[in-house]
Amino acid sequence: MTLHEDEFPTDESLVRRLLADQRPEWAQLPVRAAGSGTDNRMFRLGDGLLVRLPRTAGTADAVRKEQTWLPRLAPELACGVPEPVHEGVPGSGFPFAWSVYRWIDGVEPGPDSVADWAAFGTELAAAVRSLHAVPLPPEAERESLHWYRGGELAPCDEWVAERFAQARALPGLDLDLDRLQAIWHAALALPAPSGPRVWLHGDLKPSNLLVHDGRLRAVIDFGGLSIGFPDAEHAPLWDFPPAARHAFRTALDVNELSWQRACGWAVAVAISGVPYYWQSNPAFVDECLARLRAVLDDPAGP
Repeated sequence: MTLHEDEFPTDESLVRRLLADQRPEWAQLPVRAAGSGTDNRMFRLGDGLLVRLPRTAGTADAVRKEQTWLPRLAPELACGVPEPVHEGVPGSGFPFAWSVYRWIDGVEPGPDSVADWAAFGTELAAAVRSLHAVPLPPEAERESLHWYRGGELAPCDEWVAERFAQARALPGLDLDLDRLQAIWHAALALPAPSGPRVWLHGDLKPSNLLVHDGRLRAVIDFGGLSIGFPDAEHAPLWDFPPAARHAFRTALDVNELSWQRACGWAVAVAISGVPYYWQSNPAFVDECLARLRAVLDDPAGP
């Protein structure tokens, strides 16, 4: 499925060509599709490896970031993370950097895989706490680690307003856009964050987490790895049941202002996905709508 105008098509045959050129010892292993996100397509390689191919040039930059930083962060974190074992380079007609990782057993957290959501929220908070506690690199090494989700809400207002306008034009969209936009404006009116900047995963939604036997096993897809204020890090908690969200907030002791800004981020990121993927990725639109409805059911603050 093509999601972006500048997307490069990928399939199993491309994976085999890349491996034949760059890692011939793996070229005869079975290759099969293993899911896809908005930025990458994944292919399982044999039983123990995973190939990740970026969809666009922009997401190829994120692959390089993972290759650089995950080996340095992994020993400091309270849960598993992907382990790069090959730094793929452009070749075989594929124009981007790509990666091979060790396979991590696990499934996405959901009603069939997690029984105790409060315990899960506490475990996720521990993983986030360990990431936020890792010392920051020298300023000279941070060039690739700046991303809008680590900043303030105000610079996003123009494009968020455009996404709301686009959403209002969508046929059959059953969503209280007026109230959501009011929640966004309330978050904009809050004082800007002023605490220390920390390491951020950037997108802790369910599809970027793996559980095993109901416990958090790994955080994956660090393409949004950045350094900034932690407010947006909490936004994906509206993708989880209230018990997980509230346990997460309690375990991290997130203050009221930060949580309200996180709610604003939850609205901004989700509303941007609705019109963009309306035609190309209905499943992702459903995820965005579920988050927005969760915000309406359980907004931060008054």
